[in-house]
Amino acid sequence: MLVIEVTNARDVVRKRMGRLGGRLIGKVVDAEAQVEKALIQELETAFKEFGIEARIFSVDGPQMVGRSHLEIPVQVRDVRDVNLSD
Repeated sequence: MLVIEVTNARDVVRKRMGRLGGRLIGKVVDAEAQVEKALIQELETAFKEFGIEARIFSVDGPQMVGRSHLEIPVQVRDVRDVNLSD
């Protein structure tokens, strides 16, 4: 199982949306959700190309504590099943 923590979601959204986007982060735009959505789309494409079937979850709440612990108050934002027959 992989766990990927995006640590610069606000910067990514700021770069993509410009100055206005930077002002909207946290008010109208959820930077983490937007970046995760884009990553899920890219992962789905790559997994299909490699013949990988997977379930990709976008969840809100988990936090890495140091290098050895993961805090998990989980609220699932999105689930995507990647199947080769699609």
